[in-house]
Amino acid sequence: MGTTNDTKRTVKAAETTFTILETLKRHDGMRLTELASELGMAKSTVHRYLQTLLQKQYLVKDANMYHVSLRFLDLGEYARNRQEGYQMAKQKVEEVAEETQERAQFIVEEHGQAVYVHRKAGTHAVQTDPGIGKRIDLHSTSAGKAIIAEWSDEEIQAFVDHWGLPSRTSHTITDFETLMETVDDIRDCGYAVNRQENIEGLCAIGVSICGPDDEVIGALSVSAPTNRMKGDWFEQELPDMLLGITNEIELNIRYS
Repeated sequence: MGTTNDTKRTVKAAETTFTILETLKRHDGMRLTELASELGMAKSTVHRYLQTLLQKQYLVKDANMYHVSLRFLDLGEYARNRQEGYQMAKQKVEEVAEETQERAQFIVEEHGQAVYVHRKAGTHAVQTDPGIGKRIDLHSTSAGKAIIAEWSDEEIQAFVDHWGLPSRTSHTITDFETLMETVDDIRDCGYAVNRQENIEGLCAIGVSICGPDDEVIGALSVSAPTNRMKGDWFEQELPDMLLGITNEIELNIRYS
């Protein structure tokens, strides 16, 4: 669980490098002058950073525009595949999307946020969820709440103290007591529910996936518009399906 934020032992040059990369991504590429102005830095200083990143092949230059390069794709794929459970989850995400024809996703917790590692859209899925690698709040998603429920009460308190419970919609849980009541419900039934807590009009069911030592690896979820997430399908059939699939993943991880 990522709840620390130690800023006392950082390297300024490294911070600047990542600020440059994130700024270039946000603007979909920039010229030297534009970037220096955006960052409030001297052009000569920014130019040295850009040249270093170009030489290391982490940037490309096209008609005086600097862009993040595909070299990051290799790092991203390594991160996405570094745990065996991540790969097992990918296959199940595809199966769930095919079975439900809705959007299925596998997320993990990193630095106190939910990160999309795998996702797949069925025929009826709506285009609402962020892309691979995007970070969202844990407490406002079904998969995120399923992960939180695997933590101890003390760990949850530390998480809330550090990250807070920001509101995403009028349905988002924003106080600790309500969160803990929800956690108790998740622990009792084995799955988490998102009722328009992250996006208005969207509901989801999420189930955590744990490893051999009961450490939480991530969570699998299915999301769909509220008009399709109701009745036995939402209350029983979908939760049962996800619980069965995650149990299979956990057994495969344990005995692989």
